[in-house]
This record gives sequence, C-alpha cells and structure tokens, in this order.
Amino acid sequence: MLLESIKFILMGTYVTIAVIAVALPLGFIFGLLLALIHVYGSPLISRLTSIYSTVMRGVPPIVLLFLLFFVIAGSINLSPFLAGSLALGIISSAYQLEIFRGAIQSVSSGQMIAARSIGMSRLKAVLYIILPQALRFAIPPWSNEVSTVIKDSSLVYALGVAEILRRSQFVAARTYKPMLAFSVAALIYFLMTFIANRFLDEVERRTRIPAH
Repeated sequence: MLLESIKFILMGTYVTIAVIAVALPLGFIFGLLLALIHVYGSPLISRLTSIYSTVMRGVPPIVLLFLLFFVIAGSINLSPFLAGSLALGIISSAYQLEIFRGAIQSVSSGQMIAARSIGMSRLKAVLYIILPQALRFAIPPWSNEVSTVIKDSSLVYALGVAEILRRSQFVAARTYKPMLAFSVAALIYFLMTFIANRFLDEVERRTRIPAH
C-alpha cells in the first residue's frame, strides 16, 4: 500500500515536468521580447511594459492563474493542463522581463556604440553583441526563476490537473496519512529544484568569461 501510494504520487512528476516544459520556455520567450522592447523601444512602449511587469508581479500568482485560466480556457476551449501551463508562462514572463532587462542594461553602452561605428545595424548589434553577453549575465537570477516556476507548477492542482500535489491530496484522503503524502511531494519538488539549480550553476561556470 505504501509503495503504491508513493508510486502514484511519483507518476504526477511527469505531469509537473510537462507543465514546466510549457510555462518556462513561454515565459522566457515573452520575457526576453518584452525586455528588448522595454530597453530599445519608445518611451511609451517602455512605460507599458513596466506597467505590465508591475501588475503581474503585484498580484498573487494563484489569483492571476484563475483569471487567466478562465480567460484562456473560456476563449479558446483549452484543457485545464494547457490553459494552466500557459497562464503560468504568462505570469513568469513578467519576472523574466525584469531579469533580462537588468542583464541587457548591465552590458556597457559603449559596446552598442562600437558595434554601430563599424557598420552593424542596431538589430545585428543586439543579436550578436548585446544578447550573448546579457544571457550569460542572466543565468544566476534566471536559475531563481526556474526554481519559482517549478514550485508554482503546483498551483495547477487548483484547476484539477493531476500533478504531484493533486495526487498527494488523493493519497492523503485515501490513506489518512497526509504527513507521508505531502512529505513525498515536498521531497520531489526539492529534488527537482536542486537538480535544476546545480545544472544551471554548471552552465554558468562553463560560460563564464575569465577576468583578465
């Protein structure tokens, strides 16, 4: 019975990973695009991206998840899994916007001037000079966002998605052993976060430019 319960919870890991696999890249793409627009766009557009970031980061994720879920699922008729994953990606994009904005602005402005002085267009300078450095600078704070998305993936349980936390609730209700069920869930989330952070630490180490 014990092993069956643990196995049942572990099966939810596949669903959780699937949620993360949708939400994290979506947040990355939107966040990076919004960061570029914020830094290099017009004052009005920059102001709008700031408002977006402030609002999305100022409201509890579970509230945004419900709002976005009913908007997305109601408009496009998506499954709770996909609608919840997309909603988490949109929420994450606001945080990733700030991560990439800071990373882009940490690259010396003189490098853009130098790139333009040798005939590069602004777009090419951003793609080939600014972004490679900015993405390298963004790895440490981005690893924190990865941890956040892994943990926030548990919020889709409120939509009925059978991921780790939802399955733990089933086991706790069936066996009357909530301590066991939620301890297993906590351990799985911890291991996922730990492995992701160690992997990104290694990526940062390998891509770090040695000081001259």
